[in-house]
Amino acid sequence: MIIKLALQTPNPRDKGDFMLTVGQAFPAFSCHANIGADAKSLTKIDNQTYKGKWVCYFFYPKDFTFVCPTEIAEFNKQLGEFRDRDCEVVGGSTDNEYSHLAWCQSHADLKDLKYPLIGAQKLSSELGILHPEEGVCLRATFLVDPNGVIQWVSANALSAGRNVAEVLRVLDALQSDELCPCNWKKGDATIKV
Repeated sequence: MIIKLALQTPNPRDKGDFMLTVGQAFPAFSCHANIGADAKSLTKIDNQTYKGKWVCYFFYPKDFTFVCPTEIAEFNKQLGEFRDRDCEVVGGSTDNEYSHLAWCQSHADLKDLKYPLIGAQKLSSELGILHPEEGVCLRATFLVDPNGVIQWVSANALSAGRNVAEVLRVLDALQSDELCPCNWKKGDATIKV
């Protein structure tokens, strides 16, 4: 008896089970968003909002939690560093813009938020970053170049906060257009071939 196996390459769009990675286009999207604690700051963000710029998209599990606000506040503290590198910051979770607004209004560290938090219900599925049991975003970070192509991606477990300084370090390395060795920081020597 001969058994034939058909091998198929899974399509990441079939179930959202595969996280998008380096070299792939960031999906086209349009999401409702909130910026800070002012109800007038409800807006919409899409691919055209920051066209021609680097964008750091970071996702977190839920509003009104404990690790998430530490990350959101740190991105806000470092926002000037990102903008000095012509990079915008967009945060998001599967919560909607009204939940983001209520959280910013009630949490001291989020009241002065200067970048958008998007309701990424559909986008998180398209990126493949939904936790399989919890149905919330992993702590995923995407650095997307001005052409809309993912140049770096990282994901943490729900319990482990990310390192914003590392995101900036990688952005510097990507923007240097050089070969950057392990632990390279802006100003360090690059590798010459």
